[in-house]
Amino acid sequence: MNATDQMPLSPTRIREPAVAGLFYPRDPGELARTIDSLLADAAPTKLPGELRALICPHAGYAYSGPVAATAYRLLQGRSFESVLVLAPSHYAGLANASVSGAAFFRTPLGDVPLSPKARRLAHLPPFALDAHADVERPGWWRQSSRPAPDHGDEDADTWEHADEVQVPFLQKTLASFQLIPVVFGRADPVKAAAALAQILDVRTLIVVSSDLSHYHPYAEAGALDRRCTDAICRLDTEAASKQEACGRTPILALLHLARQQGWQARLLDYRNSGDTAGNKSHVVGYAAIAFYSPPASAPFTAAERRTLLELARRTVRAVVTTGRPPELPSAGISPRLTAPRGCFVTLTRAGRLRGCIGTVAAQEPLYRAVLENARSAALHDSRFLPVAERELDQLGIEISVLTPPVPLAFASPADLLAKLQPHRDGVVLRIGQHGATYLPQVWEQLPDKEAFLNSLSKKAGCAPSAWRGPDVRILTYRAEAFNDTERGT
Repeated sequence: MNATDQMPLSPTRIREPAVAGLFYPRDPGELARTIDSLLADAAPTKLPGELRALICPHAGYAYSGPVAATAYRLLQGRSFESVLVLAPSHYAGLANASVSGAAFFRTPLGDVPLSPKARRLAHLPPFALDAHADVERPGWWRQSSRPAPDHGDEDADTWEHADEVQVPFLQKTLASFQLIPVVFGRADPVKAAAALAQILDVRTLIVVSSDLSHYHPYAEAGALDRRCTDAICRLDTEAASKQEACGRTPILALLHLARQQGWQARLLDYRNSGDTAGNKSHVVGYAAIAFYSPPASAPFTAAERRTLLELARRTVRAVVTTGRPPELPSAGISPRLTAPRGCFVTLTRAGRLRGCIGTVAAQEPLYRAVLENARSAALHDSRFLPVAERELDQLGIEISVLTPPVPLAFASPADLLAKLQPHRDGVVLRIGQHGATYLPQVWEQLPDKEAFLNSLSKKAGCAPSAWRGPDVRILTYRAEAFNDTERGT
């Protein structure tokens, strides 16, 4: 554990509730009964994998509570040590994302301790602890359940309702947890996803707080929101960036993270204020969306393997002979081949490496990743000259499809050596700003664990023994590798 994780937040500071009595009941008993009733009325849902994140709305409970409850019902019977609540800023202008420096987050149901991970996250750009913000008090501030701080003492979270309304639901559905509340301004979602990945583990849940379209007529809002939820569930960051959602930036950060981690998304519920407590002339859209890590999938079928290998070989031939990739198939692609996955494409000639390029993180549909990596392996592996046309019939092609990388916790170099599994683990080594990876197949050439890590350290541009030093992170993954037969020499 990083020493920074142990540094306390402001030991006596409490983030007071701002919208108790406005967005949800102020009386503890009434609030508990309200949430219990919403949860009881919510339709039960099951996920085909492990829950990792939620998108929940943040209007008053009379409006969006039924939709939020559909998401939070999934938490019943589950446990998480930490919950990241990522909310958009409604009342403060800020250039990054502000992590609360309070020690506790208070609601009428009690005080929730903030996680030590909050400070660690605050050290990772674009996050900052109590980031500078230009705060504009909301019109209801005089009716707020909290005393107003002096002007200049307000921060991005002083009046924010988007994170606050999630916390009572969490208190009613999780027996115990620590909170990491974050208010987003103009943060870069790609950088935010990379930072979030550094504190993420299976005991941490992410909740993104967002409503959808605002103040359109009922039918128009439904069409707009369908486009938005479809983009989110496809993990389509480009399409999602063009949709109406007040929490668009934290949503995009979650989508980038989900693609990297190999998560999938499912729409649990959609309604708008015209369905709950408002009229239909100008409505606000609400969605509950769950993100989950699918169970370990069955191996690719022979047909799926053949499709990918043929695509890789056609790509290599096309880019070498014409300089352009081939036309992508317009039909007949298995749904499993359209899911984002990390992969490597390896070229060999006469049993020797001729090029190998890949991506560990899932960034695009698998079949597109195979095309791009085959092109790069043929033309842009800096260790080799580009493949020549005369070599095409002599090349062997291997494709390695990766599982999402997961952090490997270790207490010492000896502990790391004990935990590594040769011939099974692909390893990502990160030493400060340096990094490199070896596929599981590399264990065949380097079966000794120390030799493996020494070589990987050198590949990362560091001294062979650097993996034994400080500021070292290890991630591991599995790979399903398959190849065609190497052609004649």
